[in-house]
This record gives sequence, structure tokens and C-alpha cells, in this order.
Amino acid sequence: MRRAALALSLIASPLLLPAAAVAQEPGVLRVALNADIRTNDPGVNRDGNTDAVMMHVLEGLVGLTEKGDVAPLLAEKIDVSPDGKAYTFVLRDGLVFHNGQPVTAEDVAWTWKRYLDPATKWRCQSEFGGKGQTRIEAVEVTGPRTVVFRIDKPTALFLSMTARPDCGGSAILHKDSVDADGKWKGPIATGPFKFGEWKRGQYVELERFAGYRSLPGPRDGYVGGKKVEVERVRFLVIPDPAATKAALLAGSIDVAPDVSADDLEELKRRGDITVDMAPTMSVSGFLLQTTDPLLQDVRIRRAIAHAIDTAEITAGVTKGTGTPNASVIPVPSSYYSAKQKERAKADPALARKLLAEAGYRGQPIKILTNKRYGPMFDAAVLGQAMLQQVGVNAEIEVLEWATQLDRYLKGNYQMMSFSYSARLDAALNFEMMSGPKATQPRKVWDNPEALKLLSEAMVSADRAKRQERFDRLHGMFLADVPMLVLYNGVDISATGPRVKGYKGWAAGQPRLWGVTLQ
Repeated sequence: MRRAALALSLIASPLLLPAAAVAQEPGVLRVALNADIRTNDPGVNRDGNTDAVMMHVLEGLVGLTEKGDVAPLLAEKIDVSPDGKAYTFVLRDGLVFHNGQPVTAEDVAWTWKRYLDPATKWRCQSEFGGKGQTRIEAVEVTGPRTVVFRIDKPTALFLSMTARPDCGGSAILHKDSVDADGKWKGPIATGPFKFGEWKRGQYVELERFAGYRSLPGPRDGYVGGKKVEVERVRFLVIPDPAATKAALLAGSIDVAPDVSADDLEELKRRGDITVDMAPTMSVSGFLLQTTDPLLQDVRIRRAIAHAIDTAEITAGVTKGTGTPNASVIPVPSSYYSAKQKERAKADPALARKLLAEAGYRGQPIKILTNKRYGPMFDAAVLGQAMLQQVGVNAEIEVLEWATQLDRYLKGNYQMMSFSYSARLDAALNFEMMSGPKATQPRKVWDNPEALKLLSEAMVSADRAKRQERFDRLHGMFLADVPMLVLYNGVDISATGPRVKGYKGWAAGQPRLWGVTLQ
């Protein structure tokens, strides 16, 4: 099995690059994107690629630092009431939107009213609209640059949730981002880049915003200094990893932000290519649908956990760059304790015993995956082989990524090879997969006792109490097996000879401020 794992590789036929990728244009930084973005509406119908592009355009009141802490961004001051139910933000002076208009507290209130309207279909509406941990009861303008958010109950994670990239950073927008009927037109935001031309299926172009007011200091996650050194950034849609590598080596692109582990050693040997590696907090694994008629039997889910050698899959899929981890809390997190290291050991004999006890009779179990993200496909292939060795009739169904994502959002699967983008707080790692499936079908873990513990961890600011709850949650997670976590990823990027200053980080997303072209 180990030889098979190490031999796994996906070699797709090279694709023709868009004509826009061929020429080196002064001041234009060309970045590969393995698929087009889904929208430019913050946190609406988003995916990881959409976040990667749009977080260059968008900024909220707060943002995430390099270490995953929350820091002011558009706000210069944040006060929290003694009862923890009112947050007062004072905007930085002199901020302007991409259309040159000043940023005011009224704009903050308008933006959040739009986000909280279910008709907007904002990804994070449930988190702030009462279905999740917090309900925003009012957003009050108390001065030209001062706005007060009133929430229904105290929570230690209100600021962290607003900073989430999958929420579009809760970016503040100008009213002209929509038309008179409220229909979305395009983002008029405050970030270091303006949204430019979008030629669907080919490229997305961002333009340097000359009026941007950067924070002082060095680059620090999504906050800190954001000095833009290029006139434009062009994200080129190149779905095939082989074509991306060929374009980088030929000088047709400048940045490959998501390099396959298969290509790592070859690129390292090149004198004209710079390779950067950064541990990330992404979480990859197999989702198990606990409401499925077959998988609702926890003995079958536990059998799957004991059938699959997570360390071997991690080594095979990541070529040794990934870190095996059975916890939803990533290894780089300060909350990754000795308890979090516990895992279900690979034990084929125990897996067969559990299957027999459950009365398993060879019913098929389909593993959904896709070929856009090679590690997801590779993990599915290896997982299938391991399951078949203990007598599970495992089948692979390959879908287009958009279709798989839709199936995930609807909870329509038995088993799925999947990956979550980085969440930089331990509670948010559990929150991204925990919740009532009746109202949030994308959630993986629907355990009332776990949700109560998670709620306590999200309210408490006491570190020791939070750690104790996270450790208990991990033990319950291993017992319930709603997901089999495999590993945390490594952000492997490569840049051509023209590029200086590019650096990966724990969020696993590119940042193109502070990057120069020679």
C-alpha cells in the first residue's frame, strides 16, 4: 500500500494558456488560479479561490494577523461593553472607497444591513442572524465615524467571526456596489486593489488603488502594512497543474501559489525559481454523513476510521510535506494539546469486527471527490483501497468541483474527500463543521452536547477553560466519527525570477501586497 501511495500522481494533458498569459507586461504580476472565482460579492457563493482573489479588494473593521489573532483594520479603536454585548468601533480618519468617496459609519451600517438580509445569501448570515452562536440585534450609528453593534449575548469570538475570509472579511462596501433595486453590480470597497476586468474562465484582473490608506508596519496576515508595488495583478485561470508548472518555467506566469508536492523537488533544483513553504491551518479528511441510512450506525463509521491509515495517506498525498492530524484543531494552533494528538489507530481486524457487529452486508459506500484538487482525489483513491481491504464496498464518484461543493452544502453524500480552508481560532475550527443539520445541512457534526460545549468555548475568554472544552470536544469527535481528519496542509508556492517579496502564511492564501517585480 505504501508503494502505491507514493506512486500516486495525476498527470493531465496540458492546456493552452490564455493569450494574456504569454507576454511579460511591465507592472503586471501574473498569478495562476486553478479555477475561476464564483462571484465578486463578498462572502456570497464563495470558495477558496474566490476568497484568495477578493481579500485583495476587501477590508472589514478588523482582520486576522499572521498568528491568527484579530487586530483593527478599518477601525482604529474598538471598545467592548462590560457585559460583552456591545462593540463600539471608531473608523480610521481619511479612509476612502475605490470610487473616492469617504468611508463613514453610515456605510458600515448599510453594509451590515445588507449582509444580515437573508435575500443577500451571505455565507455568514446564519452565524450573525441567530441560527449560529450570535445574533446582531442592532447596528447603530452614533457619530460620523462611530458605530455600535449590539448582540444578544456575549461571545469571545464576535471579532474573529467578522474577520473570517470565508465571510469576505465582512468587508465594508459603498452603496453604489448595488443598483437602485438592490441588485449586485460589483465591489466598491477599500482594499489595496480595485476589482478590474473579469473575463470569465480566463482571468480576473485587479488594479492598484492609488487612494489606499495602509496601516503602518510590516505585512501581518490581512492587516499590517499593505504597500502595493505593482500596477496590476492578473489571476490567470489554468486548471491543469502540469500547464501551471510549464507556464511558470516558461516565464508566462510569475506566481504559482498552489504547487503540487509532486513538483516540489524539481522546482527546488531550478536556479531561477524560488520555492516557499509555510505550514497552514487547512484541514483535510473524509466527511461521513451521520444521517445516511447506512452510516448513521456509529459502528460502521468507527470501522472506517480503523480501516484507514491516516499517516500513510498523508505521506502519500502530500509527499511527506503534510502533518498527520486527527483533530479539527490544526497542529500550528496554540490549542493543539496532547489530548488533540489522540487518534483512532489503523486496525483492520477491529474494522472487520465492527462491520460484522453492525451487520454490514457489502452495501456500497460512495466516496465523492473531484480532480480539480489533486490531494482530494488521491486521498479518495487510497481510502477506497484501504476500505476494500477490510471488506467495505467502497466506490469513488468523481464530480466537478462546483457540483461536489453543492452536494456538500446540501449534505447530499455518504462519504466525501474534502478540505476546509484555514480557520485561525480553535472554536471556529469546530464551528465550521458543527451545527444543527436541520437548519444548516452543510454541517458535519450534529451532537447537542458538543454544541453546548462549543457554545461555552465561544463565550469564555478564559484560556484554560477553553482548552478543557476543546479537549473534551476532541474526545467526543473521535467517538462520534462524523469526519476522519487526515492532515493539515503546507502552502507550497513558487515564483519566477521577476518576483521578490512573496511569502506564504498559515491561512494558505496568496497576499500580493509587498511583492515587487524586477
